[in-house]
Amino acid sequence: MDLEVARFNMIEQQVRPWGVTDSWVLDLLKGVPRETFVSPSQRSLAFADLSLPIGFNETMWQPKIEARMLQAAAPSRVDRVLEVGTGSGYLTALLASCAAHVTSIDIHGDFLELARTRLLSNKINNIDLVEGDGAAGWPSENQWDVIVLTGSVPSLPPSYYDILAPKGRLVAIVGQEPAMEAVLLVKQNNGVWESSSLFDTVV
Repeated sequence: MDLEVARFNMIEQQVRPWGVTDSWVLDLLKGVPRETFVSPSQRSLAFADLSLPIGFNETMWQPKIEARMLQAAAPSRVDRVLEVGTGSGYLTALLASCAAHVTSIDIHGDFLELARTRLLSNKINNIDLVEGDGAAGWPSENQWDVIVLTGSVPSLPPSYYDILAPKGRLVAIVGQEPAMEAVLLVKQNNGVWESSSLFDTVV
């Protein structure tokens, strides 16, 4: 399998047609090796338009969903990011590659240990990995510039509104099967929230 051909096809046939056109996102997809964040048995599927199982009844988002959510969140080099659901560590790597720092939480310690190994092997170290359950919110004394929920929630826990900084962005998939929606929430300086629908999905 030619990994570079598969990576190119992933970007050109899956990601770009889904409205992901920001060059910095496409460059990250080229530069962060997705194949190193899947199990050896899944390596041939690393670039497929699939939600890959990663254990504990959890899956890794399709590449086009990862890219679309990253584009919407638009982390910058000065941003502090909270990721809820580390999973394979791939989206953690994408976020850390364009943000100042990422704190990623997951309820499964096994995910965190594997993700830590993968991230460090890719020389990504501006991260903190924390074991915990963020499904109902996450207590934090900090405010975050970007919050990414990598699972789906029936409704957004109110505590996430409280810990988002002014001008902060939150992306999440909200709803229940068969009707779920990826949304972008932006907190204005006056405290008013702007909500945008990104796409419909089921995860």
